[in-house]
Amino acid sequence: MPETPADSIDLPVAVRALRDAMNSHDPQRVADCFTTDYEVVTPLQPAMGFVGNDNVLRNWTQIFAGIPDLHAEVLRTAVNGTEVWSEWWMTGTKVNGEPAQLGGPAIWTEREGLVASARFYLQQVA
Repeated sequence: MPETPADSIDLPVAVRALRDAMNSHDPQRVADCFTTDYEVVTPLQPAMGFVGNDNVLRNWTQIFAGIPDLHAEVLRTAVNGTEVWSEWWMTGTKVNGEPAQLGGPAIWTEREGLVASARFYLQQVA
């Protein structure tokens, strides 16, 4: 359960844009938050890292197909220059009726208002 209400913190522009894109359930809108050469590292699942916002589009198309009512909240953020730290909480219902809860931090760099690279730690809550 999130500790901080989503609307009680002032979010950096790129964080708010990504959260709103996720909550729109439009995978293209999510992909548009990332640079074309976006690179993600997933330290907890190294094989899942990739390059390119075309892969963001593919991933979020699958995510929304599996959890069509996904709702994303940002619990807290910290910014240092172009580096952004954010903690995410996501809930929804899988197409098989099971509840879905995911949470964790994302650490990224921004370029021209878009996410350029990230270390992504979001995991399903057991």
